[in-house]
Amino acid sequence: MEKNDSREQARHSEQRVLKSLHKMGWLRTRDLAALHWMPRQKGGPSFQPAVIEVTASARRMAQRTLRRLRQQNKVLWTQAPDGSLIYGLAEAGVRQLQDLGIPAKSGKDIVRRVSLSFFHHRRLANEITISALLQGYRASSEHEIAIGEWLGGKDDVDGKKPDVLVRSGKDVWWVEVERSRRNERDYEKLLTWLKTVWAPVRGSDNPAPLPEGHRLQKVVFVANNPFIERVCADLRNAGWSDSLIDKRISSVQLLYVTEAKFIVIESGTGGAGPVIEET
Repeated sequence: MEKNDSREQARHSEQRVLKSLHKMGWLRTRDLAALHWMPRQKGGPSFQPAVIEVTASARRMAQRTLRRLRQQNKVLWTQAPDGSLIYGLAEAGVRQLQDLGIPAKSGKDIVRRVSLSFFHHRRLANEITISALLQGYRASSEHEIAIGEWLGGKDDVDGKKPDVLVRSGKDVWWVEVERSRRNERDYEKLLTWLKTVWAPVRGSDNPAPLPEGHRLQKVVFVANNPFIERVCADLRNAGWSDSLIDKRISSVQLLYVTEAKFIVIESGTGGAGPVIEET
C-alpha cells in the first residue's frame, strides 16, 4: 500500500512539474523546488528580491522528479549562460498534458535558443511569477503573455503587454522588467501608455480600468534607479502629482541584474549531498 502511495505521489509531482513548464516555458531546478516544495507565503504582493529561500530538501525533491522525467524523455534540458540547467517540455511530456486537455507544445525552440540577455530577463520574470503564486495570487508568466494567454489576449492592452501580470480577483499589478536601456522610441511609447491607461480616471487615485472589469492597481518597475527616477520625473512633467505616482507606480531597484534574485538557495546547505541538476 505504501509503495502504491509513493508511486502516486511521484506521478502527481511529475504532472505538476510538466504543468509548470507548460505555463512558464522553461524553469530551473531551484524554480521548481520553490514552486512545488516550499510552503506558501503570507502578505504581498511583494516584489522584493530574495524572498524565497529554497531548502536542501526541496531541491532534492525537485531533482528526483526531474531525474524521473528525464528518464521518461518527458523534458528537454540545456545549460543556461550562467551554468544552471533549464528544463522545458519534450514531446512525451506534451502528449501527457494533451491527454489531460491541456494545449501544450514542445519547448524545443524555447529551451535551445537562450541568449544571455534573454535568460536573465526571463529568469527574473519567472522568479517574480513564482513569488506571486506562492503568496496566493494568480499570475500570468512572461511565456503565457507572449503567446496571448492572459487577460489582454493577442491584442494587448492599449498596444502594450507586461512582463508579468499578478492578479487577485479583479485587482491587477502590472510588472515591467527593465534590464537594459530602452531606446527613445520605446521609452516614449511606455510613457504614452502610462498616461493613456490611466486617462479614464485622470487625476483620481482610483485604479485604471482594464479589460473584463479588471482594475490596474500599480505598475511595478524592476529596474535600476536612474530608470525609475526618469519615469517618475517625466510623469511629474506630465502633470502627475507625487501622491498619484506613489499610488500608481512601485519599483524594485536592480543594482546588478545577475545578482538580483527573488529565489535563492538557503545558506548552509553545502553538506546536503551532491547537486547534480544545476550549479
